[in-house]
Amino acid sequence: MQYLADLMLPFMRISGLFAAMIGLSAKSFPMPARALLTLFISILIVPVIPPVEVGELVSVGTFVLVIQQLIIGVALGFITNMVLNMFVLAGEIVSIQTGLGFASIVDPVNGVSVPAIGQFYLILATLIFWALDGHLTMIRMVVMSFEAFPIGEAWFQPEQFREIAHWAGWMFISAVTLSLAPIVSLLIVNLAFGVMTKAAPQLNIFSIGFSIAQIMGLVIIWLTMDNLTHHFEIMWDRSQLMMCRLVLICP
Repeated sequence: MQYLADLMLPFMRISGLFAAMIGLSAKSFPMPARALLTLFISILIVPVIPPVEVGELVSVGTFVLVIQQLIIGVALGFITNMVLNMFVLAGEIVSIQTGLGFASIVDPVNGVSVPAIGQFYLILATLIFWALDGHLTMIRMVVMSFEAFPIGEAWFQPEQFREIAHWAGWMFISAVTLSLAPIVSLLIVNLAFGVMTKAAPQLNIFSIGFSIAQIMGLVIIWLTMDNLTHHFEIMWDRSQLMMCRLVLICP
């Protein structure tokens, strides 16, 4: 029973992380593979964490510990998921401005329909995450969390919950920053349409303006593609700093 408790509680924290983390939380990722990966990592870290003092395996106290471990894991994964959703939101903003929002496909992470541009940004951000070894960083963070929050001994403070909630605000700020260049460029294009219509009323510019706006949107997205990696690196560094502060390994 003691060994089951020592294995089950870290398993719940790691499973909470994988349920909300970039990449592994996608519905397209097989559930058995995620469970086996969680079990494998749990078996590896059980010998290096202190044993859990539990009276009975099936009790109210053990149930509370299980919920706490899930919340800690989900909180760490939530921070990384906000980085991914920032690109989805930026893609939706650009799609609305360019008229490309009519092309929608199913998001495999959230299971909802999103514009194709948002899905394109989502795929690129996920690939950058794997390329930067983000999954290894997350495993390192969750292992260090057992030192900051020993099972049954420590828990999140109210200030830490507030910081996690405030972190979600960075998603909207970064999404607007990422989509600012396409928005301004398309605004200039629309202003040019207005000037042309005023100068030559016999030309029905707005009848072909929708198609031109879509073409210009694709061109602008291509020209601003270099900023995608830069924005991801900035947000990923901020998310790592946020997780470091949660697991108490950096100021």
